[in-house]
Amino acid sequence: MMLILPDLRLQGSDPRVATCRGKLQNKRSKLNQEINKELRLRAGAENLFKATTNRKLRETVALELSFVNSNLQLLKEQLAELNSSVELYQNVDSEEPAMPMIPLGLKETKDIDFRDPFKDFILEHYSEDGANYEEAIVDLMETRQATRTPTRDAAGIALLLRYYNQLYFIERRFFPPDRSLGIYFEWFDSLTGVPSCQRTVAFEKASILFNAAALYTQLAAKQDRLSTRGLDQAIDAFLRAAGTFRYIHENFTNAPSMDLGPDMLEMLVQLMLAQARECLFEKLELQSKDGRRNIDVSLDLAQEASQVAAVYNDVHGLISREPVRDYVPETWISLISVKREHHLALAHKHLALGLFDRPVTEWRAETKLALEHVQRSDGKTQLDVIVPRDDNERKLLAKAHLREALVLHEESQRLQRMCRDLKAKQALAKVLKRVQESTVEDYNGIGDEDDFRGLLDPPDIIASTKFQLSITQPDFGQHGVEDLFRSLGPVAIFSAKRHWTAPRLIQLQRGPDGEGFGFSVRGDAPVIIAAVDHNSLADLGGMKEGDFIVGIGDKDVKWSSHEQVVRLIKQSGDFINLKLVTPMDRNYLKKPGKINQQDKGSVSASSSSGISSGQPSPAGSVTTAHVAKKLPWNPFKKSTTQRDSRDLTFDNVILR
Repeated sequence: MMLILPDLRLQGSDPRVATCRGKLQNKRSKLNQEINKELRLRAGAENLFKATTNRKLRETVALELSFVNSNLQLLKEQLAELNSSVELYQNVDSEEPAMPMIPLGLKETKDIDFRDPFKDFILEHYSEDGANYEEAIVDLMETRQATRTPTRDAAGIALLLRYYNQLYFIERRFFPPDRSLGIYFEWFDSLTGVPSCQRTVAFEKASILFNAAALYTQLAAKQDRLSTRGLDQAIDAFLRAAGTFRYIHENFTNAPSMDLGPDMLEMLVQLMLAQARECLFEKLELQSKDGRRNIDVSLDLAQEASQVAAVYNDVHGLISREPVRDYVPETWISLISVKREHHLALAHKHLALGLFDRPVTEWRAETKLALEHVQRSDGKTQLDVIVPRDDNERKLLAKAHLREALVLHEESQRLQRMCRDLKAKQALAKVLKRVQESTVEDYNGIGDEDDFRGLLDPPDIIASTKFQLSITQPDFGQHGVEDLFRSLGPVAIFSAKRHWTAPRLIQLQRGPDGEGFGFSVRGDAPVIIAAVDHNSLADLGGMKEGDFIVGIGDKDVKWSSHEQVVRLIKQSGDFINLKLVTPMDRNYLKKPGKINQQDKGSVSASSSSGISSGQPSPAGSVTTAHVAKKLPWNPFKKSTTQRDSRDLTFDNVILR
């Protein structure tokens, strides 16, 4: 009977109908299909253009190619517009708008029918009836289908990571390294819609992890960032997204699609870290409103805001480089520039408000020392005042910073208006306008217009932070799964890369003289024939040293322990019916090297295995316990004073 875990079959949502986000993803799916169709038409037209020598036909094909290329350009622009629709992923329940974050849409894929290839492979490779695994195959297909529309919550993440863990077993069961089953994993690039196809499970794994990271970005964007709790959840989600992108970058190489390329992944990691840093700054701002503002708090906020601007400046450098720039929406690049200028403005504003807090005579020595480390003056046109010596210099420095904040506010709004897509985003415009108006109020409350004329540029604010953000890589151990095809046997032995003979039945019957069967066994799951006596019943029956015992009578024992097999053999009495397979790769049957005299009879040997692309084994991987000092069991040999040399010591094989 097949062992099917009901909790693996997690339900996917149908957001394509229910939500704006789902409708957006539905449009993405349709655009991907249309882009794929146009790419096929273009490939066919290009081949025809190269093959024909007829001038009239070449002109017709060239005209068709121009139409196809125009359609492709329009479709890609529509997809870029979807990727620019960041406002649909934001929290819509907030009382006032917040600075929008940049989330990612999910990669789309095509359905795959595993039934016929898997059933054929089970019959051919494992010598079992594939129909017995119908339910397991359907369960796998339903799980994969559900991953195409995961819910935007922790259950959606769990669904993706459980399927990823299940792929650990699927890859080893059904994808041999030396041949293909004719199964192709096709995924569409999340940014360009261009389809990519590979036979390797590694591509499927990387795409699933990309969607998990994208889902984290959507979770982060939908949080209410006007509350401390919402900001904490947004920070955590962005750090998990960054960790997942970093994991893909470090463990998967030579990806066929651009969104899984190393340059793109590194940019996405830094973008998510920058957005987490921005949320952290918003949390600090929110907490500072709870108490009285003072210069020490303002200094910290100024440097934190400058740090946010600095990390966005770094992201802007990454996203503006080739080849990343050619694939990301222009909206992303513009929004990153807007955020950089916006947070520089906030840095100058906070420092200015702190300087207006109290007279110089009331400053602590630590405050003056901190002020020296916050500002940097390195230009002749800049104000040379770093630490004011009196209140006149203090006010002069504060006004210079406040005027610089206004200039930067104007620049951020100009950049927003310059981008066609950003210009239409009302939430962003409201945020920028609201902050500018707040700065203008401070500006008007400090002095007359004439007081700000002739001011030199203030010193730069040094980017610094007191908070270290650490990315969170995916924790596969929290989403352990059971091998759907467990009945095939331990995956370390009964895998696609190992070969063995078809099962054969061995029937042995002892005579009335009580002669033993003449074999001994060792190991666990599966138990192995340790030795076969020459001219014994076992030898004459066709039993070989190194054979796996996969069945005793009508019982499957591929997963049985040494003790369980011994007990079943004892219960068989004088007649025993065994099902055996002979491995064709017998390298692992070699005994370990030299054994110390004091370790003679020890059976604690182990080996480890890792999943492809250098990844650690996920939760649910099969391991057998170490069994100490287990000697080969051989109750069927005649009791003699002269023991067979082969039966002296056999190390138990511990397989993983």
